[in-house]
Amino acid sequence: MIKIICLGKIKETYLNDLINDYLKRINKYHKIEIIELKDTDNLTEEAINIMKYIDNRDYVIACTPEGKQIDSVELSTLIDKTFITNPTITFVIGSSTGIDDSVKNRADLLLSFSKLTYPHGLFRGILLEQIYRSFKIINNESYHK
Repeated sequence: MIKIICLGKIKETYLNDLINDYLKRINKYHKIEIIELKDTDNLTEEAINIMKYIDNRDYVIACTPEGKQIDSVELSTLIDKTFITNPTITFVIGSSTGIDDSVKNRADLLLSFSKLTYPHGLFRGILLEQIYRSFKIINNESYHK
């Protein structure tokens, strides 16, 4: 299973359409769930809520600007190999104030998509597109470049 834990709701219809389209595409390959939590101005409080949804056996990837940058093929390899030993890959997308250090310390990987800052809804769509692309790569299926 893939879990995406994120803070805040998406209000824009066009972003919800994008997110739902990729969720539908990914579900053909693997079970995926988005867990939306309330964002606050308190990173510690957010971390406590995030940790409630992380199991000890989860492979946790925290999406953060200071993380490691990898390409799509490397992400697909990571996903493929991780499912050999872990039942769940959990991605964490923090709030506009970031991710608490306790969540970063629990993460197995800090992953950066860019040093740029993205709106949360758009980043959620980008993450889902890359997960979908990963499954296309894993299954040797063609996908636009």
